[in-house]
Amino acid sequence: MDLFLMAAVAAAFGWALRVRDQGQRIALLAGYLSRYRIEKHMETLSEGYLRALGEDDLQRREQIWQLLHATEQELCNQVARLANDFASAGEDQVRVSKLAVWLPFASRVRALSFDMRAALALHAAGLREAMRERDDLPARDRAFTAAAELFLLQHTCHWFCKSRFIASARLLARHKTSYEQVVAAVLPQTRAAYTALVR
Repeated sequence: MDLFLMAAVAAAFGWALRVRDQGQRIALLAGYLSRYRIEKHMETLSEGYLRALGEDDLQRREQIWQLLHATEQELCNQVARLANDFASAGEDQVRVSKLAVWLPFASRVRALSFDMRAALALHAAGLREAMRERDDLPARDRAFTAAAELFLLQHTCHWFCKSRFIASARLLARHKTSYEQVVAAVLPQTRAAYTALVR
């Protein structure tokens, strides 16, 4: 009975720690995100890309791409500003556990964690490059890569707030795409920098 009671107390303590830690992370990131319309722009672009790719009329498809261009540029600017703002957050607030599931104090061990400030900086650079106007890349391929960059940014934010497992489950539920597929679809330079950071 004593062993059962001790296990129950330990589980309750662990649960309380997780709730507190995740609540602090959500509040921290939300405080920075509230200054921008990043989520709204991401939603607009995701829907716009799908609409453009499904459009049979070439002229109408080109009009959609043109309309999305201003949103792409605004999103790039806002993510860059978010990364710049978040760089001022304290070291003890920005470490993210590399483990798939949440464990108490894992984010405090440097070998088991990565810096969210660095992650946001590489996402900002990846988005800007993916959304750059290019004559040598079909709009369809550009949209595919840009969407992957967006999804990976969203995954990283969910990972920061909860865990890698939860972030991957949300990615699969929302976009019907696995974490591995998204990492494979981003720009090579994003993939290299991201992999070096989180593994």
